[in-house]
Formats: sequence, structure tokens, C-alpha cells
Amino acid sequence: MKNRPISNALGLILIGFGIITLSPIVVAILEKEYGSILPFVITSSSAVILGVLFKIRGGWVNNFDNIKRSDGLLIVTLTWLLTAFIGAIPYFFYDLSVVDAYFESVSGFTTTGATILTDFSQYPKDFFFWRSLSQWLGGMGIIVLFVAVLPQFAVAGRKIFFAEAPGPTEEKITPRIAHTAKALWLVYVLLTVIEIALLTFSGMPFFDAICNSFTTMAAGGFSPHPQSIMGYNNPLAVWIITVFMFLAGSNFALQYRFLIQLKPRSLFKNEEFKLYIAITVILSLLLALFLLSGKEPDFAASVRDSFFQVVSIITTTGFSSADFALWIIPAQLVLLTVMFVGGCAGSAGGGIKVVRILFAGKFLKREVSQTLHPQAILPIKLDGVTVPDNVQRQMISFLLFYVVIALVSGITVSAIEGNLSVGFVGTMATIGNIGPGFGEIGPMGTFGNLTIATKCIFIVDMIVGRLELIPFMVMLHPDFWKN
Repeated sequence: MKNRPISNALGLILIGFGIITLSPIVVAILEKEYGSILPFVITSSSAVILGVLFKIRGGWVNNFDNIKRSDGLLIVTLTWLLTAFIGAIPYFFYDLSVVDAYFESVSGFTTTGATILTDFSQYPKDFFFWRSLSQWLGGMGIIVLFVAVLPQFAVAGRKIFFAEAPGPTEEKITPRIAHTAKALWLVYVLLTVIEIALLTFSGMPFFDAICNSFTTMAAGGFSPHPQSIMGYNNPLAVWIITVFMFLAGSNFALQYRFLIQLKPRSLFKNEEFKLYIAITVILSLLLALFLLSGKEPDFAASVRDSFFQVVSIITTTGFSSADFALWIIPAQLVLLTVMFVGGCAGSAGGGIKVVRILFAGKFLKREVSQTLHPQAILPIKLDGVTVPDNVQRQMISFLLFYVVIALVSGITVSAIEGNLSVGFVGTMATIGNIGPGFGEIGPMGTFGNLTIATKCIFIVDMIVGRLELIPFMVMLHPDFWKN
């Protein structure tokens, strides 16, 4: 473990992050919310001062070329923990406890969207802008941003880029990792701007269009409206957000090839993307049938809400166009099923990821065939390419760890809260970075009434889920910490 380069890297990131945290001040000035300027000045100062202290500890040397993969994992983990803590500082000024403020901040940066807020009317606009911005930064990844903009990470960026990248494979668009990071952010920003324009055109207030676009493209789910997207009563906006949530849950590298390099075949030849479409369409139609079987069916609303909610859950965005906690049980079971899927690899979505579901299906099929034909050589292929043994082990390990952590968390929270629904649905909603669940933590509910112990467990679930479990499990091994 190389302490000085790690300290220097964290220092650079925190100083840059401190500059970013000044942006809500612009909103405070435009909205004449001058009393909200101080919290973000203190937040920015704290980040910069801490960054300088890390730089002093590291000796101000910006050579990160020799850091190891384990160093990269530690840099990524500490970055997420520290930025979430610093990002919680503004919430302290609005009478949130330390645990609640950190919960809200972690939920933002991990793009989970679970909230402890109850009365939205008491908070200023810059407060909601910061919530949305934190999700937007976390959606593409804080590390990916700084790899894109800081030349110091030109070589070492690969170690930390793939430590943060969501998915089991290391996919580059360009030979240089910094260019790949820039390309991903280009697509991310472009889609965000387009969505802001379309939502404004649909009649949504401009400020709300910005906040909802930030959290849509981040697959986050924080909205400035207390009733989420349902509160706007705007069918056109629902369809627009549905489309952009779907894009947020798709692989951004494929979207770059489709939108920028004009290679549409690369998108539709991808097995994961085709399965992603199939799951979305089939489960949305099934959900629509359940909703249409109700007492007073509304065809347009049923279809619209079905596609919106399935896309919202599968991409782990967590927006709501309806209070699905009031739907019939079969409809809720469809959404519960979608919670076990997640977005595509290389997307803003969390969860297990479609590629791992695809791999698991092929792996089980191969095992059945291998039982019938013991001597046969049956490689597992994705997009026509054989999956290497180390990647197979990584995916299987991820699925096992996911089940174990979900069970431990679910059982523990159920015992604490005395509620199985809160325990297991809450665990799936937080470890999958989805956000709302059912019942009291449903789309119109809040996590604010849970015990401190439960909130702490869910904070860990959100961070572990965003870091894709493996870095967290690796750091539990004693050899990781050997100097």
C-alpha cells in the first residue's frame, strides 16, 4: 500500500470537489436565498482544507503511475466515504442529525434516492439543487469525472477508473483511459441537456426540469417535488423521463458508439442490451395487464405508469409516477422482481446488472448440458466472445456476496424494526441503489422514521452496492492492508 500517492490522489480529488460544492451558491443568489450561501461556503472550505492536508501528508508529489490495483480500490472507497461526509455538511444547517444528514448525502452520491425528508416545504431551492447535483456527480462517478479533467491521472487513472466503473468487465472506448472518461461524460452531459430542454418544453418549471434531469440521467430518483414525478400531473413529462431513464440504465460506451461514432449496429448486436429491452418490455406489458384488471382501469394511465415504473426500478432510479405501494399484490410482485435485475454494465444504474443475469442464465444452461455431456467443452460466450475464467469467477462471487449481504442485512434490519417488509425490501432498495420500497418506505413514504441502527446498516448497504461489493469484500482481507 503506497500511502503518499494515495494521500495525494485524495487531496487532488477533495480540492476539486470543494470547488464543485460552490455551485449551489449560484442558485441561492438567483433565488435570493442569501441565508443558504454560508452552508456551501463552509462545505467548500472544509473540502479544500482537508484536500490540502492530504496533499501535505503526501508530499505534494503528483506521480501516480506506480500505484497498484489495491491502492486504486482504497482511493475509490475513501473518495466515496469522504465526499459523502463533506456533502452532508449543508444538511446540518437544516436541522438534520448527523446520521440523517449522512444518510441523505450517501443516498445522493450513490444515486439510491432513499430519503429521510418528510416536509419538503421547509427547504430552499439550493437545498434541492444540491441533492440533485450530488446524484448527477455520483451517477457517472466522481472518480470518472476527475480522471477526465485532471491530467495527473492520465496513466494511473486506469487503476481507479475501473475500480469505480459499474460492471464486471473493463470496457474502453478509446486507447487512453482519460479520453474514455471524457467520452463518457460527453454523452452524459449531452443527454442531460437534451432532457432539460424537453422537460421544459413539456411544461415543467425550468428549475424542476434541471433537478429532475440531473437525477434521471444519474438513475438517482431525488426530485424537488414531494410526490416525485406523480406530483407534476404531466403525462408528457412522464414519457420523456421514461425514455431518459431507459438511456441512463443503458451502457454509456454503447451510446457513445451509437450517438457520437454513428455505429448503430454496435448497440443492437449487444446481447446485454437486447435482454435489457426484452425484460423491460415484457414486464411492463405484464404490469399493464395487472393494472388494467383493476376496478376502474384507465388504459393510457396504466400503460404509461407500467413502463415508467418498470424502467424506474430496473434502472434503479426510483422515481414514481404513481403510488405503487397501493397497487394490487401481483403488480407489486412484478416491481419486486425487477429489483433483482438492475441496469446494464457501464450505465448509471445500480443493482446486480443485466449482464450478470445473462451470464447466470448461460452458466446454469452450461452446467445442465455439462451434466448430460461430461466430456464436452462448452465455453460461455457473451457477444460471441468467450468469457475468461477470472471474469466468470468474479461474476459468480459477486452474485454469492450479493445474496449473503442481502440476507444478513435483511435479517438484521427485520429484527431491529420488527418488520420483514422493511428489513428485506429496504435492503433490496438500498443495496441495489433503488430508493423507495413498499409500505412506510414506499414512494410516498420516508426512511426518516427508522431507527438509527437501521439507517446505519442501510448507509453501508448503499455504499457497498455502489462500489459493486467486490472492493468492499477485498478490503476485509488482511493482505489488503499490508504495507
